[in-house]
Amino acid sequence: MKNKASNPHKMIGLKVGGVPEHFNYPWRIAIEEGLFRKKGIALHWADMSGGTGQMIKGLQTGSLDVAILLTEGITRSILQGLNAKILEFYVETPLCWGVHVPFKSPFQEIKDLDSKTFAISREASGSHLMAYVMAHQNALKRRKMKFNVVGDIYGGLWALENREAEVFLWEKYTTQPYVDQKKCKRIGEVFTPWPAFVIAARDELIRDHLDELNTVIDVIQQRSGLVKISETTPEVISWRYNLDLYQVKNWLSQTNWNNQRKDMTETIEKVVSYLSKLNLVSSEERKEWSQKIFI
Repeated sequence: MKNKASNPHKMIGLKVGGVPEHFNYPWRIAIEEGLFRKKGIALHWADMSGGTGQMIKGLQTGSLDVAILLTEGITRSILQGLNAKILEFYVETPLCWGVHVPFKSPFQEIKDLDSKTFAISREASGSHLMAYVMAHQNALKRRKMKFNVVGDIYGGLWALENREAEVFLWEKYTTQPYVDQKKCKRIGEVFTPWPAFVIAARDELIRDHLDELNTVIDVIQQRSGLVKISETTPEVISWRYNLDLYQVKNWLSQTNWNNQRKDMTETIEKVVSYLSKLNLVSSEERKEWSQKIFI
């Protein structure tokens, strides 16, 4: 693919979005340290509290150039026509989703959640797609599942407290403070069967600024590697994201940021096959999937 030559003296602006959670600490620290600017890239970060669904909308409208979003969500959206591509894995370990219900509800385990209403941040979000994965893994009746769009984590908690939904899936360490405060209870966990997050960009940016996008990936992979091995990381993340230090240490022990370029074909094929099995993409959408998803 041809890449337009860039002026080495001109600062390139990129609008990048990601969830305002601990996974994206390496991006925030890299920006604060000026690591992108040193490479001629003015990286403007936007917190996307609405998660993957909100970021997909941003890529559609052009309000975002690059997004760090859930693997299953962006894969499905690209297959359904989103003009974007997956550039690289960001977090190569699975995501652990907590299964949350109202604190005073009678539900005790996932099998109690047949035909219930799920709070989801947005259509095609992780909280939406992982509800299907959870149902499949636990032999629940997927066709009887109902959904209530609530916007973000706070909308999900409100929906549980006000009986607007009976189930809410969200990353378990992010919700831990609310579980501790008895705003909801966690009755199970669901792991993604693939790496949690990828870095994706709009087709237009890939066409015009592929070199700069590759530079961004190089910078964040190097900085993520340093975050992982730094002895101060648990304390800093605990303070920045208001999370219990012990919980942060557990999370870090289970989480690996990707620090090298990888062949994503086999893994994304697994995602596509899973989405197809759940009837979340059609056989027509699945055709020539690799050409749609990768550069």
